[in-house]
Amino acid sequence: MPLVPGSLRRPAAALLAACVAVMAAAGARVPGFRLPAWLDATFDPRLQSHLARWPVLLDWLPRLGELEPVAVMTVLLMLAFAITRQWRGAVLTAVAVPVAIGLTEYVLKPSVGEATGQAFPSGHATSSFALATIVAVLLVSPPFRRVPAGVRVLLALAAFLLAAAIAAAMVAIGAHVFTDAAGGAAFGTGVVLACAFTLDALGSLRLREPAAPPPPGG
Repeated sequence: MPLVPGSLRRPAAALLAACVAVMAAAGARVPGFRLPAWLDATFDPRLQSHLARWPVLLDWLPRLGELEPVAVMTVLLMLAFAITRQWRGAVLTAVAVPVAIGLTEYVLKPSVGEATGQAFPSGHATSSFALATIVAVLLVSPPFRRVPAGVRVLLALAAFLLAAAIAAAMVAIGAHVFTDAAGGAAFGTGVVLACAFTLDALGSLRLREPAAPPPPGG
């Protein structure tokens, strides 16, 4: 079964395109282009002011985006796909999360981030939104369609709200600026969607391969 059902392919493709646009806009820091700085100046003080009222959350939320909890959640999602025999989803989880984190930490931060003097994109936001997107993919898989649609939507929203809270907490404690978090959210989501489309395309090609002719009778 495809990871992205036919009815959701266009919305998912539009979301992937939006992720690319957000990533490009958030990371663009060239002379005369003021959008990233304006967004940071607008949202950073507000997030810091509002979330300062919740010191326990500011201590707890960033920890969820660290490598160890992310690894545990990745394994749990792989097991959830395996238990429901959604092997393509298990492969998606095993590939997309490490790829998103690896590209963030070893490609984007050393290149785009260091060039602009920012920790861009946020690794916490990248991993959190990658996991949230995989949860959404899991919830549209056939075994979970028996769960009422409203419940599945609420669960997916909860996953994305938690990811957004982790990203916002990183801004509130001063570890990142808003555009770092926005870029990480877009990148984590986009990598998962791109991997899902790729795995679906590879699966379709495999299904279309002609069957081998029977051996000649002896």
